[in-house]
Amino acid sequence: MKTRSLLLLNLLAVALMVGFAFWAAGQVPEGTELPTHWNAAGEIDDTMPALQALLLPAGLTLAIGLLFAIIPAIEPLQNKLEGSAPLLRATWLGTLGLMIVLQGIVAAPVLGFAPGPGAIIVAVGILFLVIGNMLPKSRPSFFVGIRTPWTITNADNWVATHRLGGKLFLAAGVVMVVAGLIDMPGELRMVLVLGSTMAAALVPVAYSWYFWNRTQHEQGSN
Repeated sequence: MKTRSLLLLNLLAVALMVGFAFWAAGQVPEGTELPTHWNAAGEIDDTMPALQALLLPAGLTLAIGLLFAIIPAIEPLQNKLEGSAPLLRATWLGTLGLMIVLQGIVAAPVLGFAPGPGAIIVAVGILFLVIGNMLPKSRPSFFVGIRTPWTITNADNWVATHRLGGKLFLAAGVVMVVAGLIDMPGELRMVLVLGSTMAAALVPVAYSWYFWNRTQHEQGSN
């Protein structure tokens, strides 16, 4: 799998984000604090000095880009790498987009905007939709996808688990986007976001074990 073009795009985005960070930080008085963290309800619960807050998404983008670029080189299942390449690329681009949006949300007060508590949740929800759409198209990998002992060692288990995982990630993405767009109490938004995220993350893991256990019993009875 070739990653050079994606890495160059990632590095270009980082350079532009760093330049924007210094420009935006120069537009506000010294000592201005900007948001850097939101809880599951989308409410701001931490801030940093403007320049640090604006550079944080750029630093994360650089680290994530280098990680995605390294994964193909250290993947043990090299013969199956291309099978998971579409999921890796989509997740990389989706995460890159999320970091750019995140910097925009951090900079919103500087630009005179107030995106509201649901903005970051909508952005994460869109990433979930991207991942959910690509999960069923992946194949066994140690670094990409829903990696359990049962999916990695059995292609049928991997396919079945990722079909279910794809549906759950799509559902979670829809829930997040709706929860982010509709005005609702913060507590309800938190329950919806955490509940959908945990379902998308944990149910496929349990299902992969169930699929393996059922297969073992079926083979034993034959």
